[in-house]
Amino acid sequence: MSFKFVVIAAVSSFALAGVAFADMSTMIVDDAYARASNKMAGAAFMAVMNRTGEDDRLISVSSEIAKRTELHTHMDMGDGVMKMSHVEDGFAIAAGETHMLQRGGDHVMFMGLTQELKQGDTISLTLTFEKAGDVTVDVPVDLERKPAAGGAKHSN
Repeated sequence: MSFKFVVIAAVSSFALAGVAFADMSTMIVDDAYARASNKMAGAAFMAVMNRTGEDDRLISVSSEIAKRTELHTHMDMGDGVMKMSHVEDGFAIAAGETHMLQRGGDHVMFMGLTQELKQGDTISLTLTFEKAGDVTVDVPVDLERKPAAGGAKHSN
């Protein structure tokens, strides 16, 4: 092996290790999408992965597409009745864990939409964490996506 090859291999290894370590020190948002339930309300769903190495909490969300953007959950009221409610304390996400924001469960709620959510558009959403701070993500609008198996429809 030439010295040049060894140096290139070493630099490449460190560069790849840096990417791996960077992923292990951040909040990662995966598989995000948004949809409208009507002209005034919509929701966003995603997987939030805590790769910071310490427990954290998603405490709020914001977006310019709605007058109010909140963290919500569905609660079973019995007799097949589900109720949506604002989760003021946010969602705890343990180090190394993933918290799912999904239909029929925890989600981001947009109330008083200031623009129509159209198929193929992208909206900006800022997630605020207690320790990690703000993470802004671009969320595609996908009005055609079907709920995951066993998921409940998101409706008013």
